[in-house]
Amino acid sequence: MSLLNKRKKPEPKQAGGLPELDRKVLEVIKSKKEMAIWTRDLKTETNLTDAVINKCIKNLLNSSHIKEVVHVQQKGRKHYIAAEFEPSKEITGGSWYVNGDLDTTFIDELKNLCLKIIRKLKVATADGVYDFFKANRLTNTECTSQQVSEILRSMVLDNMIIDVKSTGLGEYHSIPVGQVCYRCPPGDLNKGPKTGALVSIPCGICPRIRECTPDGLISPTTCVYYTKWLDF
Repeated sequence: MSLLNKRKKPEPKQAGGLPELDRKVLEVIKSKKEMAIWTRDLKTETNLTDAVINKCIKNLLNSSHIKEVVHVQQKGRKHYIAAEFEPSKEITGGSWYVNGDLDTTFIDELKNLCLKIIRKLKVATADGVYDFFKANRLTNTECTSQQVSEILRSMVLDNMIIDVKSTGLGEYHSIPVGQVCYRCPPGDLNKGPKTGALVSIPCGICPRIRECTPDGLISPTTCVYYTKWLDF
């Protein structure tokens, strides 16, 4: 999985030759842009029957005017988006998800590599860890600086590393005073990471954690991954 691969957006399909009902459905789907639309909402907005909606969707899929997308919070509900749009992070879950599923393999790989880098450098900023990644090509899967920062924050929650502010002295001499940096917990640097209370909670690596509120669109009550963790 390459998270930096840029896919060229397909050219918008012309709707002029579509039957009237197909065109009506397509116009509503297009109006949602990157947010996509659930079939039930589509039925409500078009005032068409299930049979007609299903037929129109089938026609539009076959003609490549629309595509189905997986909503990470509503996997049981079919959502559709116009072909010229890419689904928003609210739909896909962001770069930590693949086809609606949390990419735990990639996350674990990044955590292990970040830990090795910090053990080697003794102390490092998020930018320093990211620069080490780029310079040494440690993985076949490219990652962004934002992903590295998110991984480091989750590692702090897991007690794998600690975050401190540079004093500008000793090991911190190359880091500006007051800048946040990361290092291993006191003790043997070659020991395995300590297991924190949040080690298995999906919130630790969720890129939408800042937007998660009890009554919001992104919420613990609607998060399928948090629910599965509680059941486990």
